[in-house]
Amino acid sequence: MIITVFGSTGQVGKRIVQMALGQGHKVRAFSRDITKLIDADNHNEMLEAVQGYVFDEQDVFDAVNGSDAVLSALGGNFKNIDQTRSLGMKNIVAQMEKAGVKRILSVGGMGLLDDETYTYRFLSPDYPAVFKEVGAEHFAAFEYLQQSSLNWTVMCPPDIKDADVTVEYITSVNVKPEPFKNGINAGDIADFMLKNISTNEYLYQRIGICSK
Repeated sequence: MIITVFGSTGQVGKRIVQMALGQGHKVRAFSRDITKLIDADNHNEMLEAVQGYVFDEQDVFDAVNGSDAVLSALGGNFKNIDQTRSLGMKNIVAQMEKAGVKRILSVGGMGLLDDETYTYRFLSPDYPAVFKEVGAEHFAAFEYLQQSSLNWTVMCPPDIKDADVTVEYITSVNVKPEPFKNGINAGDIADFMLKNISTNEYLYQRIGICSK
């Protein structure tokens, strides 16, 4: 399988790349700075390090064209002036539709999960103020996926730990997992995403995930 990975040098993205290569996939790892991808840990003839800008239409089209699936772990800072998550996803969606690539799994935030009163958790007055702006960014990216023709799944993790896979995690559909722990290893998010790139089990769903 050919997989395009956006946010490939971040804590989730780098583990997607490494684990996907270990599973025998051909990986197109997209980044503005590919120097982090060209090292001994990632030395593999199945890896293509793609240097590009996520807002550039041609860069993104070339990265997704011919892929079987796209995994996005785009990051950014916590201020709404950084629109990497939302406008980056807007461009990814547009170029996937142009290229005829359908399957995408992306990393959002826990604020996208259901809230009984306020529809989404990030809209609740009790939602931590420090995460409000990034929650709005994740929501804008989510809306681009919802409005698309793509077969999407959105991961909605709590605090992400820069740690490898344990497979000791629980998931839920559209709601907060129970029992809930406020943490999840980056490797476990990557594990779930890679396990679901070729299935239809969680299409058009937001997936809550946390450590056991």
